[in-house]
Amino acid sequence: MRLRRFLTGAAGLAIALVAATLTIAPPASAATLTEVTGFGTNPSNLRMHLYVPDRVQANPGILVAVHYCTGTGPAYYSGTQFARQADQYGFIVIYPSATRSGQCFDVYSPQALRRDGGSDPVSIRSMVSYVQQRYNADPNRIFAAGTSSGAMMTNVLLGLYPDVFKAGAAFAGVPFGCFATTGSSTWNSECANGQITRTAQQWGDLVRNAYPGYTGTRPRMQLWHGTNDETLRYPNFGEEIKQWTNLHGLSQTPTFTDTPQSGYTRTRYGGSGGQAPVEAISLQGVPHNLPVNAAEAIRFFGLNTSTPPTTSPTPTTSPTPTPTTSPTGPPPGGNCTASVTPGTVWGDRYNTSLTVSGASSWTVVAAVTAPQQITTTWSGSASLSSNNTVLTMRSNGSGNTFGFTTMTNGNSSARPQIRSCTTG
Repeated sequence: MRLRRFLTGAAGLAIALVAATLTIAPPASAATLTEVTGFGTNPSNLRMHLYVPDRVQANPGILVAVHYCTGTGPAYYSGTQFARQADQYGFIVIYPSATRSGQCFDVYSPQALRRDGGSDPVSIRSMVSYVQQRYNADPNRIFAAGTSSGAMMTNVLLGLYPDVFKAGAAFAGVPFGCFATTGSSTWNSECANGQITRTAQQWGDLVRNAYPGYTGTRPRMQLWHGTNDETLRYPNFGEEIKQWTNLHGLSQTPTFTDTPQSGYTRTRYGGSGGQAPVEAISLQGVPHNLPVNAAEAIRFFGLNTSTPPTTSPTPTTSPTPTPTTSPTGPPPGGNCTASVTPGTVWGDRYNTSLTVSGASSWTVVAAVTAPQQITTTWSGSASLSSNNTVLTMRSNGSGNTFGFTTMTNGNSSARPQIRSCTTG
């Protein structure tokens, strides 16, 4: 029952994953998400999907993007803007997929909380090694980001492999070791409810003891949490700050505080610049389904500073990935084409991605069937009419891919339809 509540809370994340930023890069013209098998040691039988943009740097950075409970790597690819950021800046994105019941990552077992102890962290480390070897990736630009269960795994990966990951971004997570359980349990209600409180030293020791003898630099960490988080309660945010400031030998007193947008409070520790050792963003009134601001995470990592070359990379050893295909709707009438890629239904909501081809300046009209309503849009310039059932989206220079979230309101079988696509 407890795990079910967790999954239910996490399942609504897809609506928020698309709402974080309105500025994205133009999509790659041919790059696709591919599944890779045989990538190395894989004790927990995770699946690996890989996104390599058409234009990639000679020594690209790597981002591991980790999904929430009930999610998959392809769902996280579709529901976040990390791949679009990769198109713009030329880095590679790994999307792991959990395969156990509930599709949560192991952040609780003794094996998962010990370096090279086994389970999911070892599998993800193998994925990173695979990409490093085949794409001559820059070992100083390897990062992790995730949501909910993926945010917990981000804390775990940075704790276990500080010599691999240089920074992370955790959206609605808990500290390393907080979710530890005994026996066969996969749920820690005390941690989820924000009832586990430790000193900064104790939190830091949990990480240090997972990799005894390590004396090198610790990864930088960016933390995000909503004050109304009903699944992984808000006190976990403060405990994460304790842990990562301690690992960096810093005071818990911020060196910088600002309000990047209404309701957001950002604090930095150990520096005032955009790549401080620890950066924490508190979202006032926001529940567990918080927005995932891919652009801000990429900015924090420093992956947004290089211009990729104009050619695709050639792996040093040819992998044998299988392309992941997405369903598309039929082309609409008009003088450009808009293809539809509906997302997975999450409770009473689902996301739809639309890609326009044949025009750089366009107007698309899409519609849903009442009582469904369109609630959130991203990219493009949007307007809604007819009780939020008809969407008109116009290009605004942010690329040819946009999308929206639909509230099903009891009609979950119908899917959005494109009415027209016109140039200009």
